[in-house]
Amino acid sequence: MSSESTLDDEDTFKILIATDVHLGYLEKDAIRGSDSYNTLDEILKCAKTNQVDFILLGGDLFHENKPSRRCLHSCITMMRNYCMGDSPVQFSILSDQTVNFNTTQFPWVNYQDENLNISIPVFSIHGNHDDPTGSEGLCALDLLSASGLVNHFGHSHSVDKIEISPILLQKGSTKLALYGLGSIPDERLYRMFVNNQVTMLRPKEDQDDWFNLFTIHQNRSKHGPTNYIPEQFLDDFLDLVVWGHEHECLIAPSRNERQLFYVTQPGSSVATSLSPGEATKKHIGLLRVKGRKMNLQKIPLKTVRQFFIQDVVLADYEDRFTPETPQVNKKVEDLCYAKVLEMLEEAERERLGCPMTPEKPLIRLRVDYSGGFEAFNTSRFSQKFVDRVANPKDIVHFLRRREQKEDIKDEVNVDYSKLVKTAAAEGLRVEDLVKQYFEAAEQKVQLSLLTEQGMGKAIQEFVDKDEKDAIEELITYQLEKTQRHLQARGVITEQDIDTEIQRFRESKKNTTEEEDEIREAIERAKANRIERGDDQMDPDTLEDLADVAMDSDEDSFSPPAPTRGRGRGSRARGGRGRAARGGAASEPKPASRGRAPKPSASQSRSIMQAFQAPSQRSSRKTAKTSYAEEEVIIDDSDEDFPVVKATRPASRPASMSSSFSKPASQSQSSSSRGVMFDDSDDDEVDPFKGRRNRSRR
Repeated sequence: MSSESTLDDEDTFKILIATDVHLGYLEKDAIRGSDSYNTLDEILKCAKTNQVDFILLGGDLFHENKPSRRCLHSCITMMRNYCMGDSPVQFSILSDQTVNFNTTQFPWVNYQDENLNISIPVFSIHGNHDDPTGSEGLCALDLLSASGLVNHFGHSHSVDKIEISPILLQKGSTKLALYGLGSIPDERLYRMFVNNQVTMLRPKEDQDDWFNLFTIHQNRSKHGPTNYIPEQFLDDFLDLVVWGHEHECLIAPSRNERQLFYVTQPGSSVATSLSPGEATKKHIGLLRVKGRKMNLQKIPLKTVRQFFIQDVVLADYEDRFTPETPQVNKKVEDLCYAKVLEMLEEAERERLGCPMTPEKPLIRLRVDYSGGFEAFNTSRFSQKFVDRVANPKDIVHFLRRREQKEDIKDEVNVDYSKLVKTAAAEGLRVEDLVKQYFEAAEQKVQLSLLTEQGMGKAIQEFVDKDEKDAIEELITYQLEKTQRHLQARGVITEQDIDTEIQRFRESKKNTTEEEDEIREAIERAKANRIERGDDQMDPDTLEDLADVAMDSDEDSFSPPAPTRGRGRGSRARGGRGRAARGGAASEPKPASRGRAPKPSASQSRSIMQAFQAPSQRSSRKTAKTSYAEEEVIIDDSDEDFPVVKATRPASRPASMSSSFSKPASQSQSSSSRGVMFDDSDDDEVDPFKGRRNRSRR
């Protein structure tokens, strides 16, 4: 049997695959602050040890949309240490790089830059955590791209039509077409797929000779009717799909029997939530591609902190206690204590012989106390393990089984606590919680102007990206547009106004018009922030000032309460001029840092006032944007796109080496594709099996 070094010949691509690194997650935590950095260091070291041709990242390299200075500095340092060097890159790029890398002023792959020495190129798409924002549409990956450390691809600039042009790579006789699509809101991308507005271009010549690899960062599991991307939406000429965003490690490729391609889900490299999916052992993949054959080797990560999760249903322990048992809380606490000790002992056994594994594990015990039991004091319980676990504050999580939803027949009997409270909020996103609330409450407590999608996106911008004006601007924008609609229709009576508002709201739900309104409102909020000068100071500087002004590490910038005897009056550092969270309904505050004060009427207007009939409100006198609807035209022509072979920027040849064509349909026959996969972890097995024809069922 030939050795592994013999198999890695001049015709074999070696690609290290990883997704969702979430660099900078909990970087201020005393125990877990370095976890994401240690894991990225291990990933890059593994790439250098295995002498891979390039690294492929599936999005969410950074956890924050605006990474801290420490985060960026550590990332640049590690990539410079592992990815730069004199080792030659053995593959060439045949496609037009000005199309592939369209987000930088240096539109060519970094290893072909005459001013850089790159030994391991890194190709990455962006995720939903590090997605492009602002009027320039830039993200943290673009900083790394401009510095020559990362090749950022898969960024679509259009919201009406997407054309995914592959990066065409060749090593020896092996041809690899690398497709990528950065994170896009799932509902929008779902609708674009349904409306045939997503096109994957293919090389026009020798299509059957290319191995087609696609990297995507979207919901794979179904979170709602359109809040995910079904695998069936993807083109059937693909050979392997690297799926990012999902954190559960399912790296062994699974075959889609309908589309006849394989899907690998590497999962996250660090646990960002204490949910069952994160407890799966973390891996990265070493993909080998030779001709139309592939093999994926699973590589376990050794620096990942151990995570153990267990469920306890108290109703199952009737032989030990019931809700009427004397001192039942003490017995329940003793049971939980024993369960935590079992998980700690298991963690200690697994960590033996693994010095790179962090000492303190993550422990989560989910206790179902349905049936009349009461929760005990979790803070006091956690003190027993403060020196043994990495998450002492949230070891035990109490939950109840979801009760059957009651029929809401009249508004008087609505129990809002049941509508808002969920059984377990672990793993849910902000927009999911908002949608759940409105799905339960809309039967009698309907919104008049906003939809659940619009409010969910605005709150997501407020929470994730600190856009404090997003909610207020969305309400104002919807208010203005509804007023113009009612004036144009000539509606006068109160009953007709309510009916027309409801009809107008329903006509926009889940349409492109609704997304345009949300995007315009968020852009307004960003413009207001830039106009106020909020972007002049980075988050680290603001945090330093907050530490000096308020003696606190909290990410809140509201002015502190007046104190005596400490020399911090309202004219000192305390008044920062930022509105408290929920600024639409807060009291007016004096402006500072050169910020112009807003009219008091706008600041004191509540959400309920915004939902009143238009006749009771005065419309804004200034309209910033024209709201005429644009006609979307989809071009279905078969125009060929020339591809220029890229060398160095100084001398780019003008000869055409290939061209792209649009696939006629997704039902194209794939009987001649012959892509094989072997998921064996045995290094002594030849990963490149013989060609086998694939047929549809």
